[in-house]
Amino acid sequence: MNTVKTGMLLAGLMALFGVVGYLLGGGTGMMIALGLGLATNLFAYWNSDRLALAAHHAVEVDEHTAPELVHMVRDLAGRAGLPMPRVYLIDNPQPNAFATGRNPENAAVAATTGLLHMLSRDEIAGVMAHELAHIKNRDTLIMTVSATIAGAIATLAQFGFLFGGRDERPNPIVMLATALLAPIAAMIIQMAISRSREYDADRIGAEICGQPLALASALARIAGGVAQIPNPDAERRPATASLFIINPLSGRGVDNLFSTHPATENRIAALHALAQEMGSAPQSGFFAQSSTSPWGSPGGSIRGSTGTRRGPWG
Repeated sequence: MNTVKTGMLLAGLMALFGVVGYLLGGGTGMMIALGLGLATNLFAYWNSDRLALAAHHAVEVDEHTAPELVHMVRDLAGRAGLPMPRVYLIDNPQPNAFATGRNPENAAVAATTGLLHMLSRDEIAGVMAHELAHIKNRDTLIMTVSATIAGAIATLAQFGFLFGGRDERPNPIVMLATALLAPIAAMIIQMAISRSREYDADRIGAEICGQPLALASALARIAGGVAQIPNPDAERRPATASLFIINPLSGRGVDNLFSTHPATENRIAALHALAQEMGSAPQSGFFAQSSTSPWGSPGGSIRGSTGTRRGPWG
């Protein structure tokens, strides 16, 4: 059913692409728009990972530059039965993370420096397991393609409004309505694609790391950090918001009118219910931690000389 639902939603995006083209240029405009939509899909399929990573200035790391994180992801990927994805860091103080790639063999996970500085080791393991669950479910391609098409629809509608044809230009009221409503409709469809997958990724991620409560704690911390720390790259590219574990947008702009994620409180409640089913103890972490761990104490705040204990990379 999830696959059927995804196919219907992506078909809805393509149909919307065609409708926008028809309203702006008649039958010819519709054919051009559908051609552009197909080209957008193909381009997104082969370049989805590079597009998302480049948009957020992610830098690939390895065992030498970020050994703790890379070893953690390798261990979790083994538990999930996945190939080792590429690992990236984003120099951004907002705590967040995302996964991307067209399939498990060509996947990547990215975490912000803010995530590593603010969360404990167990919490980071929960976040990385959530992202690996998206890879395991092959959500990364679908979510990136939907984000690319949604962004293309918005651009097409706005471009058509500003530079409509001279001789057969549609009614200005129709063009204005198209320019305003098409991006909103695209975001609603994209939102439906994204929301339907977050609960599954939370559940599977919790099973991979074995600690639902650590992931629940991570979601609460990330949501609190997002509310206080802006993410300029995400604000400039709101179509990528659905990729992140928590919506990185501030919600102050028109593009941020709709959330691409379920309510964090509902996700946390579902994880607490899963913890009861699994019989998880609050402090039974994924990793054994020592007093010298650079990740901080399990489930605790990470303190340092400036009030926030720095992570292992800064």
